[in-house]
Amino acid sequence: MAKTLKSGDKVSWDSSGGHSTGHVVKKDAAKGKGLQDDPKYVVESDKSGKRASHKASALKKG
Repeated sequence: MAKTLKSGDKVSWDSSGGHSTGHVVKKDAAKGKGLQDDPKYVVESDKSGKRASHKASALKKG
């Protein structure tokens, strides 16, 4: 079952630069193969303020 995240939720993820934290900005509106089972979310990094899209399976809530 896919995670359900909402705008403002604190999340963490692993990146090429190590472990990152931030918050969910919105659910990614992109439609594509497999996104119904593992949707993408736009997240904003606490450290850099940059935004990126990540699959729900790559994000840890909290």
